[in-house]
Parts: sequence; C-alpha cells; structure tokens
Amino acid sequence: MPQPAITVTVKLFAAYQEAYQQSELVLQFPPQTPAIAVLKYLISQHPELEKWQEITRFGVNLQFVSPDTFLVDGDEIVLIPPVSGG
Repeated sequence: MPQPAITVTVKLFAAYQEAYQQSELVLQFPPQTPAIAVLKYLISQHPELEKWQEITRFGVNLQFVSPDTFLVDGDEIVLIPPVSGG
C-alpha cells in the first residue's frame, strides 16, 4: 500500500522569492524525499534558478541541514541562497 504524500512548507528568499513572486509555497512530495529534491523541483518550474543550485543552503525547522536530509510531513524548509550587501 503506497504511503501518503508528505506536505512541506517552503519559505522563499532572495532569487527564489523573486522568481515565484511569493514568500511561501506549500508542496507535496513522496515520503523519503530529500531536501535537495525540493530545490530541483523549484528549478524545474523556474530554470533561471539553476545558477543558485550549487550554493544554496538548506534549513529545516530552523536548523541547517545537508541536502540529503529526508523531509517528513509538516516540515518547514528554507532555501537560503547567498545574499549580497551587509
């Protein structure tokens, strides 16, 4: 029996927010989805974001995580591209 999808909230900043014209997305993925898969999905919808793929950091529930960290239902994931200024 297939497991139900997980629902995650994706917080968008900088280039990601500009591409999507919103600060938050609620998306569904299969169980055992790693954080990097969320980024790849966003890039598939907005290919101009690909230049940020290698330098984006991931946060899940207010903690930095590695790209291969599995998400669980209800997680809040933050994609953190480099920001300029200071």
